[in-house]
Amino acid sequence: MGPRHLIMIAMGGVIGSGLFLSSGYTIAQAGPLGAVLAYLVGAFVVYLVMSCLGELAIAYPVAGAFHIYAARSIGPATGFTTAWLYWLCWAVALGSEFTASGLLMQRWFPDVAVWVWCLVFAALVFGLNAFSARLFGEAEFWLSLVKVATIIALIIFGGAALVGFQPLATDGGTPQLLNNFVTSEGLFPQGFSGVLVTTLAVFYAFSGSELIGVAAGETKDPARSIPKALRATVFRLLIFFVGAITVIAATVPYENVGLDESPFVTVFGSLGVPYAADIMNFVIITALLSAGNSGLYSCARMLFSLADEGHAPKMFRKLTRRGVPLIALSISMLGGLASLLSSVMAAESVYLVLVSIAGFAVVGVWMSISASHFFHRRNFVRAGGDVAALVYKSPLYPVVPILAFTLCFISVVGLAFDPNQVAALYFGVPFVAACYLFFYLRHGRRSAASLNESVTIR
Repeated sequence: MGPRHLIMIAMGGVIGSGLFLSSGYTIAQAGPLGAVLAYLVGAFVVYLVMSCLGELAIAYPVAGAFHIYAARSIGPATGFTTAWLYWLCWAVALGSEFTASGLLMQRWFPDVAVWVWCLVFAALVFGLNAFSARLFGEAEFWLSLVKVATIIALIIFGGAALVGFQPLATDGGTPQLLNNFVTSEGLFPQGFSGVLVTTLAVFYAFSGSELIGVAAGETKDPARSIPKALRATVFRLLIFFVGAITVIAATVPYENVGLDESPFVTVFGSLGVPYAADIMNFVIITALLSAGNSGLYSCARMLFSLADEGHAPKMFRKLTRRGVPLIALSISMLGGLASLLSSVMAAESVYLVLVSIAGFAVVGVWMSISASHFFHRRNFVRAGGDVAALVYKSPLYPVVPILAFTLCFISVVGLAFDPNQVAALYFGVPFVAACYLFFYLRHGRRSAASLNESVTIR
């Protein structure tokens, strides 16, 4: 795969329900200005983490590389925990993506059961991944393109309406500009704590940007492709996410958004766009399938990498003639299908808990990436390496990895202050502890070097 595929894989993994649905929760909790600030913080953290990731991905260009970074730089137990945390996050998320898509399809086919659409979409996504990495990358490019076009349309049409150009509006409303940002309760209607408790949901919305690191091992000329893809991804996420949130927050009163309807549907409806609900329904289904497509790719490569390092059954290392880890892919899909059982309790509160758990897992991985970069650079210099000779180096070391780690940690602490999301701590912290405990009981304190002999530092 080349830079074009890498950029769209990252974009496809990021642009999903976190933007199209969870953004309504963020605006409702943090207020219009608070939501924009939360997404700006999210974009800044993504930049910091991607800067760390760029140096690591070139140093270790292997498939499913997150746990390699941690195992070599921090310790094998941390690598083991990082890998399983990330795999579980995406495997469980697959079921919710398929279930949500099936529920949305009932708008057009109310007589077809949801589970039928789940199987259809699961088969489609599995087929795209099973054929070849090239087909996956090409499919993700076009699926992501639909989502990007929708966001651009929202920013253009919504921005035009805010300055008074509303040719499609049915009520001929007056320009709103940023009037919505000043609420009756002030700039921060829920206080600044409302911004804090939404940061994890925002980080979840940005999750998937780290998929560039997962795809590094199947990238053509990683020294050139990865830095280019990282820069383009961060810039586009900043424009698309912050731009979209600004338009939504300025167009729709914060009291009128939530998890019951996509804010994109609300905005297009207020602009008088014909068939807005059907258009957005199609786009959101595409977004969910695209995120599932990237998620299954990530799951399979992470499971393959775990097996390659001796932390999962060796059968997961088997590849097809096209280089696809088919057994790992199949097991990852079973994890997604098993999580479809959660659809019987598909309430808004359950969805929010799932988002929080996924956000906890992703932030944990981001913290691992940041810490891995900190120790990797330090070890590199201590070994006599020349930083100036690196193909790509993160700027302002050690400020960038330390700041990235700290901001991620603060977002996790913020969970304790939101009763709707605190369940993520009850699940996430014991899971991480269990991973560490299992590793030490089974492997002891085996050296990281013996677990990663096949990895060459570049």
